[in-house]
Amino acid sequence: MKIRNPRTGKYDYELDEDRVKSIANKTLQIRDAQKAWNAQGVTKRVEVIQLWLESLKEYQPEIAKQLSIDTARKRISEVETGGALGLVQAWCYRAPQLLALPAERPSMSANTVTVQQQWIPYGVVGVISPWNFPLLLALIDTVPALMAGCSVLLKPSEVTPRFMDGLEKSIQAVPELAKVLKLVRGGADAGKAVVQNSDAICFTGSVPTGKKIGAACAERFIPAFLELGGKDPAIVLKDADLEVSTDAILRSCVGATGQACQSLERIYVDAVIYDDFVKEITAKASKVTMTVNPKKGQMGPLIFEGQAQKIQEQIDDAISKGAKVLTGGKVKEIEGGLWCEPTVLVNVDHTMKVMTEETFGPIIPIMAFTTVEEALKWANDSIYGLSASVFSTNKDKAIQIAGKIEVGAVSINDGSLTNKVYDAEKNSFKESGINGSRMGDAGFLRFFRKKALLIQSAHPETMMDFEEMSKD
Repeated sequence: MKIRNPRTGKYDYELDEDRVKSIANKTLQIRDAQKAWNAQGVTKRVEVIQLWLESLKEYQPEIAKQLSIDTARKRISEVETGGALGLVQAWCYRAPQLLALPAERPSMSANTVTVQQQWIPYGVVGVISPWNFPLLLALIDTVPALMAGCSVLLKPSEVTPRFMDGLEKSIQAVPELAKVLKLVRGGADAGKAVVQNSDAICFTGSVPTGKKIGAACAERFIPAFLELGGKDPAIVLKDADLEVSTDAILRSCVGATGQACQSLERIYVDAVIYDDFVKEITAKASKVTMTVNPKKGQMGPLIFEGQAQKIQEQIDDAISKGAKVLTGGKVKEIEGGLWCEPTVLVNVDHTMKVMTEETFGPIIPIMAFTTVEEALKWANDSIYGLSASVFSTNKDKAIQIAGKIEVGAVSINDGSLTNKVYDAEKNSFKESGINGSRMGDAGFLRFFRKKALLIQSAHPETMMDFEEMSKD
């Protein structure tokens, strides 16, 4: 496959796709190795994962450089690799604590029976990860699955695949790990093969693709842990700190060029402060500069050209229906890359795609509301339910409103905190996902099936105990 460089627009990298037969062979290898991997216990698995952690540290500069080409983001790529190392370290600490099985206990319903619990990991877990944060979103499912005693087929996105070269080296440096963790390279066909060969699937990506994967998993009767798209709302109350709210919302909307599922994508502001809010955030947005010179600026190009087209379509649709552009408004080609300045839109409403469809770009559409009930109605008017934000100097009021937004996580007086806080369990609402949380302890425990051992201490019932007694 020819892979596009998002900064230059040139196809300067080739990805050798795994064929279906190759993926099947990899599955057989890690399925055989999984039994021994699980049997050796979590303490030994931690030792192996810690060896991998040291290997990842060794290859961190190479992986970060590859990520920076994949995504055209140098600083964020360095932060991403650091975050991935922290993720591995955290599970090395937490997983052994979570594997302490409950003691044998008497049954509540049968007084001569005691109960023991066993946790049985899935054999092969397939992980299909997206292009926007290639390393971190690949490991967020992979590491806890390995810790649980599963083996893993990992297929990162074909849009940003360069980092797999460094990642592969880090894996091969730890032979015990290489037996149970295999990378899969390729596009849709490779992804389908991963689904067909796995015992459970973790997928992060778009709603349409997630629905297809969910249907394929249902056909095979295997679980699908789906973390899908978002259209995250922010509600800014009239008592909100203007400096705090505009800083946080701007960063959330355009940080990483808006290419994150937890980016804020629609802003509802109390009419009392609406004009001041719009003036403030527009002034700040106009100061954000592009990293056309890689050594300067805050915002990189759009990674995926298909997404760039959707962003421009949404902007054009909004303008055609009466929206006004205060900053930005155009996807531009500069030196082969596709760039979009932070785009503040006003006079928007829910007839426009920019308020209802996932954007995945640096767009800030702002609507005024007159009552909190109106703001909540609009915030919940969506097929998505990933996350949201509420801004108010009254913490109790903000928490009360947050509880009424139909999403899995709400940041109070900040935006997109789910990209920093991994230890808070949450579920996606509506079409933003389904099944166990990948955050918090559940991110580990979801990889086990629960088995019960029911131990009878008395003589079991006999058929004679069921003799019918006549009342005549």
